[in-house]
Amino acid sequence: MRAGFVTPLLVVDYLVVAGGGGGASRWGGGGGAGGLRCTVDATGRGAALETPLTLSLSTNYTVTVGGGGTGGAGAAYNRGGSGTNSVFSTITSTGGGGGGTGNSQTPSTGGSGGGGGFLNQNGATGTTAQGYDGANAATTGAYLGGGGGGAGSNGGTITTNTSAGNGGSGVTTTISGSSTTYAGGGGGGAENGAGDTAGTGGSGGGGNGSNLPNSTAGAGDNNKGGGGGGGGNDSGTGGGGGSGVVIIKYPDYYSISGGSGLTFSTPAASGGFKTTTFTAGTGTISFVGI
Repeated sequence: MRAGFVTPLLVVDYLVVAGGGGGASRWGGGGGAGGLRCTVDATGRGAALETPLTLSLSTNYTVTVGGGGTGGAGAAYNRGGSGTNSVFSTITSTGGGGGGTGNSQTPSTGGSGGGGGFLNQNGATGTTAQGYDGANAATTGAYLGGGGGGAGSNGGTITTNTSAGNGGSGVTTTISGSSTTYAGGGGGGAENGAGDTAGTGGSGGGGNGSNLPNSTAGAGDNNKGGGGGGGGNDSGTGGGGGSGVVIIKYPDYYSISGGSGLTFSTPAASGGFKTTTFTAGTGTISFVGI
């Protein structure tokens, strides 16, 4: 070690986004985005920024990248599946809630809540400091699903009898070195025969809903935790939720060891820091000095 050099504390910033929920079938609600917790720029549901973690060398820390929920199959009324949690050390973000549809296939709570589906269903709630609520479905005879919640706003409400709800917006952070938006909710599904308009996915990877029969709605973006869109009429299938992501930023004096079972990359250091992005898998990592 060179004279006068002071070893920096191992203080780690993070973005932890869970997998998004799937959209429901048949005029279904959009899936809720995966829960989002972040120490840089903004975090989920308008909360105060998360606190960076002070970690230790040669200690194993768990990393898990959550998967997206499945879209509800269109052969019947089926809610979307919920996404799975993402984890970094002591930080867990909750998988997004699946969208709802008819025959009591109600939407699920989650990091962000799933949107309500045909007919008259209420949207599900999101998680404090992670994501917002899904929107309610139409309360009249219109076959329109509500938008799934996003990390940045509630799912879009239905304001006319011809347009399904849009997905809630995501949250933008620069932790990766560029400005990127994550965790948008899925748009609600609609009925093609009535000329209705499906909801659009929220910024940050939300999938578009569908108004087409016998088709599959838009999927949420992988590695953004977007919610899937709600399915169209007849045998319309909901879109699947997008997988999550874990990004960590730490002083460039340190490097990561281990990581078996994880897919990740660490570009060249910049500005005295390294940034590692985990895009799939589960495993443990540790830190070593260089």
